[in-house]
Amino acid sequence: MKLYYMPGACSLASHIVLREALIPVELVKVDGRTKKTEDGHDFTEINPLGYVPALQFDNGEVLTEGAAIMQYAGDQAPMAGLVPSPISFERYRFQAWLNLIATELHKSFTPLFVKQLSAEEREEVVARIGTRFDYFERHLADNEYLMGREYTAVDAYLFVMLGWAAHHDIALDRWPSLKAFRDRIGERPKVQEALQAEGLA
Repeated sequence: MKLYYMPGACSLASHIVLREALIPVELVKVDGRTKKTEDGHDFTEINPLGYVPALQFDNGEVLTEGAAIMQYAGDQAPMAGLVPSPISFERYRFQAWLNLIATELHKSFTPLFVKQLSAEEREEVVARIGTRFDYFERHLADNEYLMGREYTAVDAYLFVMLGWAAHHDIALDRWPSLKAFRDRIGERPKVQEALQAEGLA
């Protein structure tokens, strides 16, 4: 099984969850600009949309989209508690968090990655991200993890987004609960393994 990734990209969340689920994968780095893999192959033959993550199975099947990959990984290791049972109401709460991060937080960062912004434009983007952080801050002020007292795959996803904040010089001083959450998740052994494997530790 191969996980196609770019260091520190959203694929890091899938990478972390696969490690937490004890699912061995071969890591294949992708150049986001050229869409070439590190061994010279055309990544768009794996994912025609050209972005990571993509999980390629030994039979050639490919699963894309981090939200799907994280749920797949969690379902393979139910005792790890990375995703709630598919027939439980908690699974829908989990999916609500997953979709909130994917659509409202993850996508809010896109302008910071794709183009040069004026100071005014950057301020607007950072303010939008800040309103999302406000929501997570309020929740995490009373909860150790997004799902309450138990770590799940959505926490790995939020951790990666908080790493993006640091990358774009968005300090977390306004959000002490988010900052503590980031530090707490960052101490997990499998998170450290993933960071080291991607050259980010």
